[in-house]
Amino acid sequence: SFVSDPYWNKGIEYVKDQERGYDYKEDLYVPGYFELPIKKGESIIFSAGVGEIKPRSLSMMYNKEMKLRTYRNSFFNCLKNSAQQFYLKKQKDNYLLAGYPWFGVRARDLFIALPGCTLAVGDVETFDSIMHTAMRALKAFMEKGVRCEVIQGIDYPDILLWTVWSLQQYAKETSLEHCTAKYGTLITEIVDYIIKNKHPNLFLHENGLLYSNGHDVPISWMDAVAYGKPIIPRSGYLVEFNALWYNILRFSASLIADKPEQRVIVDRLNALGDKLALSFKDMFLNDYGYLFDYVDGNFADWSVRPNMLFALSLDYSPLDKKERKKALDVVTRELLTPKGIRTLSPKSHGYSPTYLGNEAERENAYYQGPARPWLMGAYAEAYLKIFGLSGVSFLERMLIGYEEEMSNNCIGTISELFDGNPPYMGRGAISFAVNVGEILRVLSLLKKYNHF
Repeated sequence: SFVSDPYWNKGIEYVKDQERGYDYKEDLYVPGYFELPIKKGESIIFSAGVGEIKPRSLSMMYNKEMKLRTYRNSFFNCLKNSAQQFYLKKQKDNYLLAGYPWFGVRARDLFIALPGCTLAVGDVETFDSIMHTAMRALKAFMEKGVRCEVIQGIDYPDILLWTVWSLQQYAKETSLEHCTAKYGTLITEIVDYIIKNKHPNLFLHENGLLYSNGHDVPISWMDAVAYGKPIIPRSGYLVEFNALWYNILRFSASLIADKPEQRVIVDRLNALGDKLALSFKDMFLNDYGYLFDYVDGNFADWSVRPNMLFALSLDYSPLDKKERKKALDVVTRELLTPKGIRTLSPKSHGYSPTYLGNEAERENAYYQGPARPWLMGAYAEAYLKIFGLSGVSFLERMLIGYEEEMSNNCIGTISELFDGNPPYMGRGAISFAVNVGEILRVLSLLKKYNHF
């Protein structure tokens, strides 16, 4: 029975809203409470919602949901449970949310998070269902220039690159043959689309490198904006775009390498890859052993940023092992933290490690130092490619920092970003798909190494 006992809680304060510069105080009204008898050994199922429901169905619904639940009794299970919470079904279509509480479905986040949130937890079927939905949106854009209403940012210049990267992870989890049979046509169409310069803001130049204009709108994942303009105007030749492009050329050639009738195409892809490898080193590798973040005309960005990691971590790299190790040493020294990889080195101009303040202050700090857990995926792959089995124990120790997050902020998941300096406080969205997905992928990768 309901007992009417109305009262007001005055001056409730919301610390996170205060940190973000929003109104953070309000009064909350409590109308009363419910009261019911319960005997020893009995269970009570209570449900509250905005619509009516038959009480007799509650027990059956509860038991059904409990059978599907992943118990949060380990680090892996916490992340698995969190990964499945990003799954979104709309009628017959399947998507992956970018995060909670305010993110929708974003193309870049979807393709980066998808392998970890599905394949790393043994859910190949969900990968296929989400990719099938995304594939329709990709083809509508490539064939007709139509932007998807649900998947935001399908037209960004790096989306096709991340799509093939995601399918490459699928090939490694299933098999090259299975991936080719299921997605080979899509990969071929994407490569052909890029080579023929059909994308409105992704241009293949004579030197084999991809060029994009990012002066007026952000074109990469570092997409903070102030007064309508990118805070970090990454434009021209972006290091991760071209690392992904080189990897795609080699990967797509490997899919058809054993087909004699495709020999001409394989040779063409590899020739373009050879040209790109030479141009990549000339364009990005500097005298200090790390990679420029982007090069636009005569301007080269010397900032030490994590985007170079993709040239070190992908299965096919334009750099040799010695060059990769030298760049990885810089990342380890200047960007690695217990909560992810910093977005900017403390030694670089503009370093701002704390994501606090009003909206403008937060936007300016967003990619100027705070650490991102999802970049640990690329870091771990790069580290294992250099150090092999001897690197496993180091990476396992680095993951310990995330375990304490399972009982902080949003229980059992990982925040969007962390301060770049101690004590590395979690900030932003309370649960972020790319972070959960890539840490799961690292756990899966380490498990495979430990089986050797």
